[in-house]
Amino acid sequence: MKAKKIFGTIFILSILFLGLFLTACQTGPSVPLADDSGATSEGVSAVVKANNQFALELYSKLNEDEDGNIFFSPYSISTALAMTYEGANGQTAEEMQEVFHFPEEADVRRPAYAKVYNDLNKKDKKYKLHTANALWAEQTYHFLPEYMSNVEQYYGSGVTNLDFIGASEESRQIINKWVEDMTNHKIKDIIPAGAINPMTRLVLTNAIYFKGTWVKEFEKKDTHDAPFRVSPDKTVTVDMMVRDDKDAKFNYYENEDLQVLEMLYKGEDLSMLVLLPKDEDLLKLEESLTIEKLNEWKNGLMERQMDVYLPKFTFETKYFMAETLSEMGMPLAFTPFEADFSGMTGSRGLFISQVIHQAFVDVNEEGTEAAAATVVIMELSAGPMNNFRADHPFIFIIQERETGNILFMGRVVDPTAE
Repeated sequence: MKAKKIFGTIFILSILFLGLFLTACQTGPSVPLADDSGATSEGVSAVVKANNQFALELYSKLNEDEDGNIFFSPYSISTALAMTYEGANGQTAEEMQEVFHFPEEADVRRPAYAKVYNDLNKKDKKYKLHTANALWAEQTYHFLPEYMSNVEQYYGSGVTNLDFIGASEESRQIINKWVEDMTNHKIKDIIPAGAINPMTRLVLTNAIYFKGTWVKEFEKKDTHDAPFRVSPDKTVTVDMMVRDDKDAKFNYYENEDLQVLEMLYKGEDLSMLVLLPKDEDLLKLEESLTIEKLNEWKNGLMERQMDVYLPKFTFETKYFMAETLSEMGMPLAFTPFEADFSGMTGSRGLFISQVIHQAFVDVNEEGTEAAAATVVIMELSAGPMNNFRADHPFIFIIQERETGNILFMGRVVDPTAE
């Protein structure tokens, strides 16, 4: 495994840590509150545990497919799919639950998600952190009022009616503008042209934005060019930040395989965890990474004087996740005619055509800025065609009907040829 994937481990764990410490934002867009009146600490813990388990499993899956940096928000993906799950039934719901580990009891899951959402959107903090949900529905299509009410009540998700049939492109631009606004213009054009079409009936969106400054900021004057070993035979030059002064005290843990550094953001509610394998064997670290191990390492953190060297970096990622989530165990949701989202409409017909996730991260001397958004696009399964126009090459067979015995077989490429 190439050493450059260490960036992926660092940053997915930073977002994972955001999920473990459910806190709030300093300022941000106005979003409606959700109904968390029935939330319990056990329910919130179950939602957080589900999110974090999905985080590690998705990281492992992306690690199989990606050869470079990895960065995503498991909270954003889980929340968008949780809203979708509220309308799933039967085996479709079972597969989604197995992938995302959602608490199955609605009276536990819904208020717990509401509590997480409200906590993330609290005001008056020393950092910015906010999240928002929204549903975008085809204006002529009927959805069950109960489904829409549940999503609005527990996920703070308003519903906007759009004309997907007659104004697909305009609808796409409206949704993309909402995502851009909710992520401080860091996530742009998340839905590509053509992804919204006249068969689209519902789009579910989540956006999350974070900006925080380090408790112990790095001095820009100390940042210098330094080598970074991408692999045993490749080295690149990076902007390396440095803290080696007498106040450079950080929470730290190490064992024979790795070093763990915790860097706090102002307010000390949020932090970044950096997991660094000692022998540069990132594969070994990835294979050993579990929720239990992570908790063990965190419990071993102790403050100590440390000379810290961390590269600056900024990058974006974008994932089209239909195939990924199908392979993780929920193929039915993406299968026309077989997906069961009757909890949304009262009958089958809708399926997920695509899940798109886009993320941005910037780590510098002052702190970290990160944003992510998830879009779930649902379409109507196409009905049977009501015409047959053989105006392009075709194969034909002459058979014995009773036995099926093929007597003649051919193809027509040019009907005018003799």
